[in-house]
Amino acid sequence: MVLKTCFCIVGMLLCCLVATIRSKSSIDGHVFTSSFLVKFKRNVDDQQAHEIADRNGFINLGPLAGSAGREFHFKHTALPHARTRRSIAHMRVLKKEDLITAAVQQVGFKRVKRGLRAAIPSPFVSDISDLNGDKVPTDPYFPLQWYLRNTGQNGGKPRLDLNVQAAWDQGITGKNITTAIMDDGVDYMHPDLKFNYNAAASYDFSSNDPYPYPRYTDDWFNSHGTRCAGEVAAARDNGICGVGVAYDSKIAGIRMLDQPYMTDLIEANSMGHEPHKIHIYSASWGPTDDGKTVDGPRNATMRAIVQGVNEGRNGLGNIYVWASGDGGEEDDCNCDGYAASMWTISINSAINDGQNAHYDESCSSTLASTFSNGAKDPNTGVATTDLYGKCTTTHSGTSAAAPEAAGVFALALEANPSLTWRDIQHLTVLTSKRNSLFDAKNRFHWTMNGVGLEFNHLFGFGVLDAGAIVSLAKRWRTVPPRYHCEAGAIMDPHPISSTGSVILRVKTDACRGTDTEVRYLEHVQAVITANATRRGDLELFVTSPMGTRSMILSKRANDDDHRDGFTKWPFMTTHTWGEYPQGTWLLEATFNSKEPRSGWIKEFSLVLHGTKDPPYRMLSPASPHSKLAIVKKAHEDQEKI
Repeated sequence: MVLKTCFCIVGMLLCCLVATIRSKSSIDGHVFTSSFLVKFKRNVDDQQAHEIADRNGFINLGPLAGSAGREFHFKHTALPHARTRRSIAHMRVLKKEDLITAAVQQVGFKRVKRGLRAAIPSPFVSDISDLNGDKVPTDPYFPLQWYLRNTGQNGGKPRLDLNVQAAWDQGITGKNITTAIMDDGVDYMHPDLKFNYNAAASYDFSSNDPYPYPRYTDDWFNSHGTRCAGEVAAARDNGICGVGVAYDSKIAGIRMLDQPYMTDLIEANSMGHEPHKIHIYSASWGPTDDGKTVDGPRNATMRAIVQGVNEGRNGLGNIYVWASGDGGEEDDCNCDGYAASMWTISINSAINDGQNAHYDESCSSTLASTFSNGAKDPNTGVATTDLYGKCTTTHSGTSAAAPEAAGVFALALEANPSLTWRDIQHLTVLTSKRNSLFDAKNRFHWTMNGVGLEFNHLFGFGVLDAGAIVSLAKRWRTVPPRYHCEAGAIMDPHPISSTGSVILRVKTDACRGTDTEVRYLEHVQAVITANATRRGDLELFVTSPMGTRSMILSKRANDDDHRDGFTKWPFMTTHTWGEYPQGTWLLEATFNSKEPRSGWIKEFSLVLHGTKDPPYRMLSPASPHSKLAIVKKAHEDQEKI
């Protein structure tokens, strides 16, 4: 099938790009774990792999997700979890086996939870207000869940919420949908979660057993996953804590974030775990949000994600939801290869009065936003489940935003179980609302792209609207096949200096007349190799033929790098969604610094992703003023040219 072939080609390209970027710096860090990726000449079963591992002093932890018995995860118990030297001897022992073609000791790297704040569990709230007389949940913390129903409590802006009541009123509550919380574990015995826990879809990859319960610490450090789980699927009307966005849906626990160092194999197995039982994977973590890290998924992990969107949910594709990051204005989520991936849905946050939270990162890859804390009043945090049967009102960060989005997508999937992973992204673009979201520092304004879609560099296409996405999902028609077009490249080095911007131009016909022609855009990637005397002062912009200008890299004050730069890094923008791509694209590189800087754009490749046929031709807008109506008319006008 052409669609899947395109996915695989692009997926493998990205695997190579990300591996090229990260392998050097990881090895420079001299952290090697006791885990090994073992590749076999042919398919072997688990028993054969176990016997080979056992006679060489290893433990077989099972096949790599999606590898069809050709790749296995071995661990050596005599090796420390982290060491500064690669163990050549152990790799040689494995390579002596006739069936083994390669053994690669796994590099260890850091992954951090986003928005984790140590907090004492809140006292129990015992009474419930009627909230304007509507039929609302009776859960004691529901009045504090302003992001579900904002009546102006705690100084918030009324009606600035996820509009979940409109979805619930349609009888949609997330039934038969499972969201996996990839995190530090889930307290699946919590009375607000236990009846919505899907044990068959759960696993502990940190301890290698089927019980992903959080490891105990005095400071409740491992409460993160339990808090995220409650946002999605906490039960309704049971007198405990609050209610989940999709309170009749299921949650699976995937414990994978609680070991000294992360490895590619742990991430890959987590993201490829039970792809036909799990519909949505929610991730509220990523590379360190320090404003100087450039990092992303390695080969096995990227391969697992690409396989998930290709083959998961019996071919409809898994949905990967990612927290955009908590590095604030000093960071850029396009430097996070997970949040910036076109295979994931990157979610930012706003607080209860509509402004961005102080920790929000901005980038052109963010698709939409939900809510988190940020105001001075602690009651404006996110109320949800906590460890050991407790509740909290202080869950925070974009960590809290991503599970809310996962809950909204669970509602959409119940409304229409046939939605593909791309359908979910299209629905997100078409139903998210500008509402009252604004940049508190007046840096980024709402802008209209070439087909009339409003976007913001902080908030993407706006705040998710559960009622609207469910209504449109019910009458949705699957979008046409997606193609990728390698639209053009500039391989000659171009200098950048402090004296002015350098502008590179790529004129493209968007693969017109070929099997990979793109006429209606989804994602656009600028794959760039560049360096600078100070990487953090480099800013990059892409302008489409229809005039939409996207900042694909902003100034990062903490990034002092002068050596590594970017190597084939795929910067991504969603801002040109729906546009017509033929014409001249511009890449602008400039330095945002009072000090003299210099650098080079060494390579620039433009990759377009989208459809040949109009994506909304079979849909009838419910309102002439809806986003769907506006974009559909723009497409019809374009066809007449």
